[in-house]
Amino acid sequence: MPMRTGILFCLIILSGCSARSGLIVIQGMTMGTNYSISFAEQPERSITSLQGEIDEILETINKQMSTYIDDSELSQINQSKSQDWLTLSPELYEVISMALQISHLTNGAYDITIGNLVNLWGFGPGEIPQAVPEDETINIALKTTGYEYIELQSQPHGLKKEYPDIYLDLSSIAKGYAVDRLYDYLEQQGLSGFLVDIGGEVKSKGVKLNGQNWRIGIEKPLVESREILRVITLTNQAMATSGDYRNYIVHNGTRYSHTIDPRTGHPVLHTLLSVSVLHESAMVADALATALLVMGPQKGTEFAEQNGIAAYFFEARPENTMESYSSQFSPYLDGN
Repeated sequence: MPMRTGILFCLIILSGCSARSGLIVIQGMTMGTNYSISFAEQPERSITSLQGEIDEILETINKQMSTYIDDSELSQINQSKSQDWLTLSPELYEVISMALQISHLTNGAYDITIGNLVNLWGFGPGEIPQAVPEDETINIALKTTGYEYIELQSQPHGLKKEYPDIYLDLSSIAKGYAVDRLYDYLEQQGLSGFLVDIGGEVKSKGVKLNGQNWRIGIEKPLVESREILRVITLTNQAMATSGDYRNYIVHNGTRYSHTIDPRTGHPVLHTLLSVSVLHESAMVADALATALLVMGPQKGTEFAEQNGIAAYFFEARPENTMESYSSQFSPYLDGN
């Protein structure tokens, strides 16, 4: 999947079984990024056994939803030229269904049919183009971009494409979905305190052994360094961040963000650098963070307030930088 570098990290310094933190941590790679799970208690099962099953879950999701795996379920749908019903796994149906709901809610600011544009600008599995796409080429890709061009059916799970060349890209929602899946799996194992992190998309359960809440840092969106902007407390909640400052391409000295507006076909040009969203579902938070980043600082803030979304915005203006957050986000700030 196209990698969106996470711009969050836990303030706790984690390294294996740490007496100082009282946490057990397992780490690995998935979806082109890192994952880590921190346990506030010793699981009854062995860590090796748990990690084996966790890796299997993540591998299955990747084989369903990656555009970087040629024979993944999603890649097969993208390669198909059929305009008849295509069979979907329950998992892929769930993710696409939620994506369409968010597309409707955001009036197209969020759209998973953006894949042809993502590839055109060099943020997909292919090679980075040697030049900026021409307007004519962008307009051609826009003709197959639009959430209204795909249809879902629930029984049996299926998807129909209005145009055969529609290309779906789930990089803005799949990591959040994977976080939710691991969270549910760990709950089923009877664990009451843990933190799941996949590429900066995080979700916490319960509290640490000392009774303290999980504390998560929001990183300042800087290319050359890592600096904490804010710290929030997170309990039984997910946070996802979308940012455009580390994943970009440069053509003739001009920097082009990986965040593409599906309505225009061009990378966003506004001053908003990152958006963090809190929600009970990491999948929903992941998609909403992307939508708000596409909308920009003013429309994104207004949309968050109107729809009761807990969102944090960081903006870089020519004269200064500015942080802001919706009224729903302020209760989570860790006294700073």
